[in-house]
Amino acid sequence: MLRAGILALVITAFLVIGTTSPVWGAQLSARLNPDIGSSEIEIKYQRTIFIEYPEGGEIADELRGKSWKVEATADSSDSGVKDIIQALNQKITSDGSSARITDMGVEYSAELTGRGLNTSIDYKIILTPTLSFFTIRGGTPDTPALIDAAWRGLTVQGSFMVDGKEINMPISILRTMEPEVSEIIAGTEAEILLSKAIIDAQGIKNQPLTNWHFLFDPTGISVDASTFGLSEEISGFVVSSFTMGESSFREGIQVERIEEVSFTADREYTVRSIQSSDSAEISLIGFAAIDTSYGAEAFGVSPTPPEGYATTATGDFPIMIVYGMAGMAAVGGVVFMVMSSRKLKKEVGMGQQGIDPSLLRGVATSAGSGGYQTVRGEAQLIEDVSYEQTKSVYEEEKKEEETSSQSTKGSLPKGWKPS
Repeated sequence: MLRAGILALVITAFLVIGTTSPVWGAQLSARLNPDIGSSEIEIKYQRTIFIEYPEGGEIADELRGKSWKVEATADSSDSGVKDIIQALNQKITSDGSSARITDMGVEYSAELTGRGLNTSIDYKIILTPTLSFFTIRGGTPDTPALIDAAWRGLTVQGSFMVDGKEINMPISILRTMEPEVSEIIAGTEAEILLSKAIIDAQGIKNQPLTNWHFLFDPTGISVDASTFGLSEEISGFVVSSFTMGESSFREGIQVERIEEVSFTADREYTVRSIQSSDSAEISLIGFAAIDTSYGAEAFGVSPTPPEGYATTATGDFPIMIVYGMAGMAAVGGVVFMVMSSRKLKKEVGMGQQGIDPSLLRGVATSAGSGGYQTVRGEAQLIEDVSYEQTKSVYEEEKKEEETSSQSTKGSLPKGWKPS
């Protein structure tokens, strides 16, 4: 029974993994140069909605075995994209940032897959905004540049039409593609859950920069210059990266966001929204440190790290300690090799330890009645040693048997007389 239970659990896990795609929350990627006034960034929003109908019902009849995909693409010439830009800039201002989005591209997709007991709808929105005016103060030889960091909570609420399709509320695609299902859901708690905005990066804004992981590359970025849209003239600068999304006690435990509601129509149904924790990476050309500007978070960026600074990661772990540990490992390796070499030299010429095989001989040790004898034997020394000390017990038994046989043949039965 235990094996059967484990097997069932494994099969179920494979089925779940095979029928669901990875679900990520908001994913922000930005590379900023203090000497350039604007930079294109990217942020993705993903969410998966499950509609479960284990008891069957009207929704099951409508969605089982069905599949479709809806896509939309637009740039800032689309009126809906302009509305999103305006809403994002209002949110950025309310967060205390002076940065502005001046241009943006939008990609949207929603894909439905109907199964026997549930239907999933995968939503994805990719925004590629051009972020401008993020430099609060230019840098000088003695003063670091100040870069705005309060703009990162890119969130909008409400309905937005892009390329003729509403993209921000999950319920909208059901109203368009599955009107019968949306009518059954209308007025229930499931409709409220499906009306929550997909374009929501407030989790990135709520995670303080002090909890982000910091890393910088002090060797220059000549190889990566093209990714910043810059020439190789920037070679020699360092790149600082702040990464959010690591799950630890220091950075904070990151957990996926799951919301679930049940409602009853002709049957009882469950709607579940699944979205993993947000993640973000902001890279800056130069050595960056966390700063503030009028109470809002910012980065102080210098072309090079401070003199004597030898840290490459969060936690102020000196690089000299890393070098020291590597040196100790190297010394340990050398000592091990020297000791091994000495041991080998001592054993040179010693040859095999124990009895020389040339001083041994094989002797049969088993005997049987009649003409039968096994191949059992033993090894004996060929040295000048008393045979009494090395003779085989099997030979003693053999002699006793032969003596007994001869005595039996040489005697006559009692009372028998020759004729």
